[in-house]
Amino acid sequence: MFDNLSLPTILVSYVALLFSLSVHEASHAAAAYVLEDDTAASLGRMTINPLAHIDLLGTVLFPLLGLATGFPFIGWAKPVPVDPRKLTRRFTQRVGYALVASAGPASNLLQAILFLGLLLGLVKAVAPMGLSYRLFVFTMNAWKVESLQTLQLGAGVTLTLALLSRLVIINLGLALFNLLPLGPLDGAGILRGFLPWRWLPKFDRIQPWMGPILIVTALTGLLGYVLGPVFGLLFYGIEAVARLVLHA
Repeated sequence: MFDNLSLPTILVSYVALLFSLSVHEASHAAAAYVLEDDTAASLGRMTINPLAHIDLLGTVLFPLLGLATGFPFIGWAKPVPVDPRKLTRRFTQRVGYALVASAGPASNLLQAILFLGLLLGLVKAVAPMGLSYRLFVFTMNAWKVESLQTLQLGAGVTLTLALLSRLVIINLGLALFNLLPLGPLDGAGILRGFLPWRWLPKFDRIQPWMGPILIVTALTGLLGYVLGPVFGLLFYGIEAVARLVLHA
């Protein structure tokens, strides 16, 4: 059961997940605050302190169990409370809610871009010309920290490379996952904000079924078939950027 157990890998991956989830939820709270709803801010949720966002099952048990066993893990944090009635009247209520919902995935995309830039900069600094692109590709594909240790770059550089690569991958995964227009995910709130009024009753009727369907597809691996091609396309773009930056 624990054949894939690697303490350094679990710690690095979990720190990256915890940070990414915290920024995601804090972004929801900040967006709501900007749009004049202070519900989340008054509850201390407008912070990247993970203690404010931890859910025992979604942020602790399931991710750590998944990382330890190698099973595709599901990670989530406590949802940020939003009161649509308090949102600014500069937008309709549902558009305002959609903007708050979009802040989470947007924060994950911005994090992925930021950490990708830092990773490329570090790779360029530690690898000789001509080998930097190969180091980048190896880093992005090395799931275990022990794999990077074989490069003998030093403990600090090795852990930083591992952490940055996990931050890029996890944030991309969170952004794509949360953009699915299903049940409790942000994508459903975003889509609902822009659907024609006549479609809303049907949309709202099917949403209670979307949560269980989402769980089943995630646990059976079917979700991977949906997100896999999109993830592959993103990685192709990342590699193209890396070739340009690293002069490969």
